[in-house]
Amino acid sequence: MEKLFTLLIVTENNIGLLNHVTVVFTRRHMNIRSITASESKIKDIYTYTIVIKNTRELTDIVAKQLEKIIGVFKVFVYEEDEIIYQELALYKLPISAINEGVGIEKIVREHNARILSIEKEYILIEKTGHKKETQALLETLEPFGILQFIRSGRVAMAKPMKPLEEHLAEKENAYEYI
Repeated sequence: MEKLFTLLIVTENNIGLLNHVTVVFTRRHMNIRSITASESKIKDIYTYTIVIKNTRELTDIVAKQLEKIIGVFKVFVYEEDEIIYQELALYKLPISAINEGVGIEKIVREHNARILSIEKEYILIEKTGHKKETQALLETLEPFGILQFIRSGRVAMAKPMKPLEEHLAEKENAYEYI
């Protein structure tokens, strides 16, 4: 049965490594729903957060393949209830939206969003949350004439509390016995 999985891939910061990672998904004809790359708290260690929809079996196979790539330290596979995650969305509306009777400020407050900038020609709104929350605000704002909309990939943290350093140490210790 297919469902959403979030893969947290801990890597070195090497040029071209992200390409090697995405090729594994391409070869298996898997569509990446969301991807975010970010530095971690450890110098020169990065995390790719990738969301896919697939079976558990195929997702685990891909995770094992990813761990074979030079520069990939560890791949964690999580189901939705095992992580805390957010996405960021930005909405650009014409400045005329402020003058409409409904009140953009009220809509922004109701959706727990915030106004980032009010310029001469447009207003910029930011919303963090799950995709359904950012989508709901998009649909509410559509009648005002959205000039631009963009949503980031997922940023996630696992609920289990095991520091990244412990995972890296375990992998390093495993190499000592080979």
